[in-house]
Amino acid sequence: MNIKTRLRSLAMRFLSSEGYQQRSQAKGRKVRVRSGVPPTVHYFHQVDDPYSHLAVQKLAALDAVYSVTFQPHLASKPASEFLGSAQHFDQWAIADCDKVCSAYGTEFSPSRDSEHYRLPSQANIDKANAILVACLSDSSFADRAIEVGHLLWSNETIPGEIDNGAATVLTKGNRLRSELGHYQGGMFYFEGEWYWGIDRIRSLEQRLQSEGYRRDDTIVELVVPQPSVESQPAADDVLLEYFPFLRSPYKALGHRRVLEMIERSGVKIKVRPVMPMLMWGIPAPRAKQRYIITDAGREARSNGTPLGKIVDPFGAAVRKAFALFPHADATGHGMAFVTAYLEAAWYKGTDITNEKGLRSVLQDADLDPALIEKARHDDTWTALLEANLQSMLADNLWGVPSFRVSDDHTGQSDFACWGQDRIWRVEQEITNRSVGA
Repeated sequence: MNIKTRLRSLAMRFLSSEGYQQRSQAKGRKVRVRSGVPPTVHYFHQVDDPYSHLAVQKLAALDAVYSVTFQPHLASKPASEFLGSAQHFDQWAIADCDKVCSAYGTEFSPSRDSEHYRLPSQANIDKANAILVACLSDSSFADRAIEVGHLLWSNETIPGEIDNGAATVLTKGNRLRSELGHYQGGMFYFEGEWYWGIDRIRSLEQRLQSEGYRRDDTIVELVVPQPSVESQPAADDVLLEYFPFLRSPYKALGHRRVLEMIERSGVKIKVRPVMPMLMWGIPAPRAKQRYIITDAGREARSNGTPLGKIVDPFGAAVRKAFALFPHADATGHGMAFVTAYLEAAWYKGTDITNEKGLRSVLQDADLDPALIEKARHDDTWTALLEANLQSMLADNLWGVPSFRVSDDHTGQSDFACWGQDRIWRVEQEITNRSVGA
């Protein structure tokens, strides 16, 4: 392992650790106490962000249940370098929220034409911000944000005038968000920690409950739990295409749950690995990298599978691993290889940057370590991963892990989504296509 890989891996272990989380919380609490303000959850609302539109629909319920101040702020869309693939982000985000809103008990009816969702007009965005500026400090904010959000996403004209003064308020919100260490809309911040959108409200609630902020401490139910699914055996023709990659803490913590889902449902599986986004040339600024690894560490602990001694498989190391995949897959061990590699890199601390570590991975996947030599001069993996990537992008999926569910009997179009936060939705789709088949 070279020095850069060692230092990067040590940094990831530290940032994903429970100790770092506790330090962040203690520091945030200390800063708040020194300022003399009461315990406050800061919520950053971006009017043209679909995740903000879902999150704000839970704001009043959270305020009623927890004895902390929920302070809203207005914020702007992040700079393009924070969006992963800026050209895909808006359409993907709208589609994602459209697929999960009902399961979260929220409403979202985006306007669309035959092929694409319609993005909000700048005039409507400006009017929405002007309306919300006037109620940032009173109890009507959530109701007004929901009201103007429904108009904005349904592409109806929002009444009123554009207020140039709203720009000052947005600048102030953006500055505070940046000073506290984030960049995204729909974010909640509480004393040293960030929680993204409706998917992480449960993590915020768990912390508020653990610190005694629930008004009625005899009730432990969450306002916004993760949706659950009553899994059913998959119909014979239901197929799950699974697009993983090997360098992602989210992929690592979600993979075990994917395996459990496959075992519960018995769904047919096709593993289609793709190259990590950073290796596509898509940037990930430091603030984004930091949030990803800290959030992934927190999620892994919440799922009962804390990340271990991480060895970050970046660059040549991950290419060597991908070169082995076609040979593993040809013998029916593709999933076993992905599993063994992720376990080695993210939980066991195996040095997968050298051949000794790769041999260990192959042995754990019941594969012949001699495959390393066989794959050394074989570049067929590059065409395979490129084909998988293009197939994924064709469904407007640019993140990983991604999923596609299809069948031959229902007449429904393929269902596609991405992210370990959507494993429950994938299982729901498999069940929906299987009941009564």
